Amino acid sequence: MGNIRQTHIKNIAFRLVENYGDVFTTDFDKNKLLVSQYTTIEGKVIRNRVAGYVTRKIRYPKLI
Repeated sequence: MGNIRQTHIKNIAFRLVENYGDVFTTDFDKNKLLVSQYTTIEGKVIRNRVAGYVTRKIRYPKLI
């Protein structure tokens, strides 16, 4: 069984991929910086979860 993501993390990630999909890569560390740049998320945990979800979405677009 996989991890269940919270709805607000998914919503933020989907909006980021819709608007800036060509900027994100499969590199988690680079995506962390991009999430910080394009959002106002201040918490490290939420930022990392969003970046991880974006990375997974870019790496495996059909699974999510």
